[in-house]
Amino acid sequence: MGEAVKKITANIPAKLLERAQEGTGLGITETLVAGLEELERSRKRSALRLLRGKVRFELKLDKTR
Repeated sequence: MGEAVKKITANIPAKLLERAQEGTGLGITETLVAGLEELERSRKRSALRLLRGKVRFELKLDKTR
């Protein structure tokens, strides 16, 4: 984590946190970071899906080789 770090206090359901930690095999902080990163990736995928049909893409295989 080379970035700036922000210390927080959060009320998270214990069972949810336990299941998330079991799924990641990581500690609390690492599990929360992984979840936040996944939310960010999901948001970016959604933004890309909104572009579907709006961006024209043409690929000529002969020119790329």
